[in-house]
Amino acid sequence: MHRHVVRYALAVLAASAVVPMAGCSGSGGASPTVPSLSQSAAAAQGNGGQPAGGSGAARASALHAAAQCIRQHGVPGYADPVLTPGGQVYSDSRPIQNASQSVFAAVLRACGTLLTQADLNPGNEPPAPPQLVRAGVRAAQCLRANGLPNVQDPTARSPYTPGHGFGMSGSEMPAGGKASPVWQHARQACDAQVTAELQASTLASLGNDG
Repeated sequence: MHRHVVRYALAVLAASAVVPMAGCSGSGGASPTVPSLSQSAAAAQGNGGQPAGGSGAARASALHAAAQCIRQHGVPGYADPVLTPGGQVYSDSRPIQNASQSVFAAVLRACGTLLTQADLNPGNEPPAPPQLVRAGVRAAQCLRANGLPNVQDPTARSPYTPGHGFGMSGSEMPAGGKASPVWQHARQACDAQVTAELQASTLASLGNDG
């Protein structure tokens, strides 16, 4: 995997200090900076093509073409990225993170040009939009009130994963992690708030960030 820059970038994102907690909010700090998938694809192919960027129908078409190529070359669960009216692109990177080295290499070979043209970068999401931050703050407040005092309110710069909400750092988790009775109690008590955060992090919801 280390031979492929994009896979390395996504691995850095997945192995960062923030641990995904299935919709549990409260992670502070800025998202790690990782190379663009489109830039890495261009580097892997040895071309200097410029990404299309921008917004509107042409960009949406380019994103769909890139996503379709990714699906056809071994990542069938990869959903079309969402392009907002303001030009932000949201994409769930989990299916790509979970792909094998051989699959990822095949995607780079087959889809490199399309990725570059779409300027598609699923390893580096835009800042969390207001509706997601609000939902995350409500979830964090509930978790603190139910036995997890170290959980921090997320901000627009807090790491998150579309469809999975914010994460929690190790210092925010109780001893024993998810197996801890303290965690289990807090998660059950805050089910409504955590579910709302998850809903606010879906691609459909992120697409309404304006």
